[in-house]
Amino acid sequence: MSKSESKSEPKPEPGKKPKSLAKPQSGDNRRGAIAGLIIALVILGVGWWLARDLTAASKMQDCLMSGRTNCNVIEPAR
Repeated sequence: MSKSESKSEPKPEPGKKPKSLAKPQSGDNRRGAIAGLIIALVILGVGWWLARDLTAASKMQDCLMSGRTNCNVIEPAR
């Protein structure tokens, strides 16, 4: 036997079907991608909410530090 014959895969016997390679399930790939997308959207939403909240707190603090006593947010009339 030569080295190339010993390393090659055995030939299927006549009458038997060769084993096919297992295909990865596409559902698992999609499930992971969707989970990653949902996690990314949640992190983005929390970051956006936190940025708005910190900006509002910063504006309030700037108003109070300037010595004003009425720093409430004034809503425009409709």
